[in-house]
Amino acid sequence: MTAPTPAVPTAEDEVVDLCAELIRIDTSNYGDGTGPGERSAAEYVVAKLDEVGISSELLESAPGRASVVARIAGQDPDRDALLVHGHLDVVPANAADWQVDPFSGEIKDGCIWGRGAIDMKDMDAMMLAVVRHWARTETTPPRDIVLAFIADEEAGGDYGSSWLVKNRPDLLAGCTEAVGEVGGFSYTVSDDLRLYLIETAEKGMAWMRLTATGTAGHGSMLNDDNAVTELSAAVARLGRHQFPVRMTPTVRHFLDEISAALNIQLDYDDLETTVAKLGPIARLIGATIRHTVNPTMLSAGYKVNVIPGEAHANVDGRFLPGLEEEFLAELDEVLGPRVRREYIHHHIAMETEFSGSLVEAMAAALTAEDPAARAIPYCLSGGTDGKNFSRLGLRCFGFSPLQLPPDLDFAGMFHGVDERVPVDGLRFGARVLDRFLTSS
Repeated sequence: MTAPTPAVPTAEDEVVDLCAELIRIDTSNYGDGTGPGERSAAEYVVAKLDEVGISSELLESAPGRASVVARIAGQDPDRDALLVHGHLDVVPANAADWQVDPFSGEIKDGCIWGRGAIDMKDMDAMMLAVVRHWARTETTPPRDIVLAFIADEEAGGDYGSSWLVKNRPDLLAGCTEAVGEVGGFSYTVSDDLRLYLIETAEKGMAWMRLTATGTAGHGSMLNDDNAVTELSAAVARLGRHQFPVRMTPTVRHFLDEISAALNIQLDYDDLETTVAKLGPIARLIGATIRHTVNPTMLSAGYKVNVIPGEAHANVDGRFLPGLEEEFLAELDEVLGPRVRREYIHHHIAMETEFSGSLVEAMAAALTAEDPAARAIPYCLSGGTDGKNFSRLGLRCFGFSPLQLPPDLDFAGMFHGVDERVPVDGLRFGARVLDRFLTSS
């Protein structure tokens, strides 16, 4: 009797194990060069690609800081190529705060738990699972697909996407569009309607160091020119300042869609009320209706009885597409003339239209797997590697598809404690990504 031929694993068969294995590789990025780097994860990716006959290139921009790029040849070499990218690094995690070891990749309560489960080793796993299935079944996509598994996204991309764009743009030759993280996730309106948010815009990044100067002196003396006092007052003003509501095309499109879906009246004079009704995504969307600046670090002095001559603060500023000059002018007014600022990281804002064949392919792939799906655009409050890839003229989207439980605090998973991704949602994402890439 002839033994039955083993079934070829599908993308959804493999994606859970791939995600868990990636999470178990600690790629924490502290932003100061002290982390383990991405080399081990990059070698894992190379091995998984090589196992099915897909050649790739491992690129080390600095010791331990590694990315991987592979090109899957398409049926039509004359067509523009599509870049599909995910980052390998993660933000650090304090194990004492978590229910499980953040680098265990444990499966619990129907989810894979661990740092990077959402941001964004889930997408890395989907990318690997899909192309491994293609290799086993001799599937050829319609056009060239360039896969990029990138270092250093969590610290601005100097050792990852920015380095790749500057030093190896040849690996991205022919790419005119790109898809990456934080898009294609579901927002449940009802049993027969789920909105899937596709990122078509990102706020710009203005990480800045603020400095106030004063007169140094003995801590026991009167001093009305204290740098700490001056900086503290400016940081307090900034932390409490609320920038006015500003409507960009993407945000207006999103709010029109969401208000119609939820059957709520959209009051442009009180958008906070509308946004507050959005449940798990309220924080994510609320940050896209205005500029934001959050103080994150303070430093001054070296001894308790010495008044320092300088005091410093780091702030995380994010500005809306097309409005950077307005943002900086208002920021300087709040800070006042005695506080100077300099960039730590500065990246552009991006916005593209929610139209074209790529968007249609995303929507069709979602609907094929979820008949209740409706794709809509949204603006991301943070940033992605798309900012650097856009410097090559690429039109960039966020599309790492996930079907989420209605009560999951999706926004809270990013850089949060107990980060996790639903197993069923991840398998759904692998199916959608496969459909999308073989039809786009």
